[in-house]
Amino acid sequence: MFTGIIQSIGQIQRLEPRGGDVRLTIDTGKLPLAEVAIGDSIAVNGVCLTAVELTGRGFSADVSRESLSLTTLGALGPGGRVNLEKALTLSTPLGGHLVSGHVDGVGVLLERHEDARSWRLRIQAPDELARYIAQKGSICVDGVSLTVNRVDGAVFELNIVPHTIRETIIGGYRTGTRVNLEVDLIARYLERLLLGERAATPTSSGVTLEFLAEHGFVNG
Repeated sequence: MFTGIIQSIGQIQRLEPRGGDVRLTIDTGKLPLAEVAIGDSIAVNGVCLTAVELTGRGFSADVSRESLSLTTLGALGPGGRVNLEKALTLSTPLGGHLVSGHVDGVGVLLERHEDARSWRLRIQAPDELARYIAQKGSICVDGVSLTVNRVDGAVFELNIVPHTIRETIIGGYRTGTRVNLEVDLIARYLERLLLGERAATPTSSGVTLEFLAEHGFVNG
């Protein structure tokens, strides 16, 4: 588990193809590694990876075909910048929200403009994630815990303060940038809970408007 509070910006050193997947080596910058051991989890742009080798200035991790297909990691190259966060411990302040490091989909930055010293971002999420994104709810973008300002269909808006612009890779975002998205865990579990006995049905497609109306959550 993670908090979505980025601890360092790292840099990709190598991507080595290995039998259909990839081994990624990252220079972790200012991220403290003194207490990191082989097998520990580190979030890279919001993707939970397992350290399989410590290199002195960073670590290596294997990235599965599943992660390559569902995240932006496969598009990175040497020199690419990434957000880094070590796994949450019982003594870690929960400054963001609970983040699993399991990316739900890839979004696209539609617009970025300045608002005083902050930035306003509009991001297009995959349609299937729209029902989990709520105004004033939490969302994780490339590993960064953020608050949703507005929602319009599958498009949501964010306000990025100067500290976050400086301390994460968000400062390098441009129109068209693809970003890893993880929706709030509570929304995921709430949907599953509302299904009740239907959750055991293999063909169940989740909570729909028809399902909510049938059970009295929607009028008409």
